[in-house]
Amino acid sequence: MSNSSTTRAILLLGIASFASTCAFRVLDPALMNLSETFDITTGEAAHVMTWFAVAYGVMQFFYGPIGDRFGKYRTVATATLACAVGNYWVAIAPTFDLIVVGRFLSGAAAAGIIPMSMAWIGDHVPYEKRQETLAKFSIGMVTGMGSGLVLGGMFADTLGWRASFYFLGSLYLVVGTLLISQRGSMPDLKNKSQVGFELLTPIKGVIAIPWARVVLGIVLIEGALVFGALSFVPSYLQMKHEISSTMAGLITGLYSCGALIYVMISKWVIKRLGESHLVQSGGVILALSYIIFLWVPGWQFAMLASVMCGLGYYFMHAVLQTLATQMAPERRGTAVALFASFLFAGQAIGITLGAQVVDQFGLGSVFIFAILLMPLIAYWFAHKLNQRRISLAASSAK
Repeated sequence: MSNSSTTRAILLLGIASFASTCAFRVLDPALMNLSETFDITTGEAAHVMTWFAVAYGVMQFFYGPIGDRFGKYRTVATATLACAVGNYWVAIAPTFDLIVVGRFLSGAAAAGIIPMSMAWIGDHVPYEKRQETLAKFSIGMVTGMGSGLVLGGMFADTLGWRASFYFLGSLYLVVGTLLISQRGSMPDLKNKSQVGFELLTPIKGVIAIPWARVVLGIVLIEGALVFGALSFVPSYLQMKHEISSTMAGLITGLYSCGALIYVMISKWVIKRLGESHLVQSGGVILALSYIIFLWVPGWQFAMLASVMCGLGYYFMHAVLQTLATQMAPERRGTAVALFASFLFAGQAIGITLGAQVVDQFGLGSVFIFAILLMPLIAYWFAHKLNQRRISLAASSAK
């Protein structure tokens, strides 16, 4: 495939991933609005995030084998159109329980977008260029996350939070149509040795790999610690600094600026630091960001903390997602889907436990776990990376 075709494909997949992450974070600034509208606690309102993440994680067990069998680009295009239906459902749902159902359906559909896009890139971009290419693809993901926070706050303060889902449903519809229109010109590797659809065999094949289990375990913990805290940042900023949903969303949305900084410096920093030092630096930066959120006065410093949070997260996560595309090259779709499943299962666990902590001890208490544990997890993973590098070098020397 030509460079121009690859670029065009990555652009379209990036737009789809933008919509996906935008939908995930769009209700973060509106938790208090939901709490007041439906007379529920902030922790109960967080179910709109928890069930999205649960559906996203569970559906990876299906999307991975589906992508490997029928084509990853085709899977992304179909899932994007299905997302339009789920978001329109949320926009018109009359009760909170039905809103949660709509979010579950939206998460189930969105699950097929980012992991299969990454797997498609893994099929068509050599490993030595993959981390840089994935960084470019990540522009859609990170800007979507920041835009979701900003748009969620703006809609909550103006037209109402439901308007955000009319917007997202329309965005998915347009992007999905574009993806379908380009499908004929996009190469799509399939597992031709697989005659029928198999679910458990590809999954067992990936999990049987010891290194894959390490990567999956780390991303599970990462998702729980980072997003179990980040999801409550807008509500915490509103409470602590007495600012509007829009302002809280804008400040938290600066997370995406930190991620974009990583994208801009990725080529240089990858060569300069290497994978293990990237991971270690990410863990420390993440902990420092939550320290600033929690203890430094003034919402202006929260802006710095949001940027640091995005930068620290992508220092660590970029290494993980690149490793995920190479865990099992012959089952790349399944491997990347499992990676996403564990990430979002971690987010669901983190948000669920965080909601319990918030309801019992207050909004700020949830940040302490990220502060204490992220550096430890990062340093342990860096140690495992170094061990693996030494082992691979020894094997090559034989």
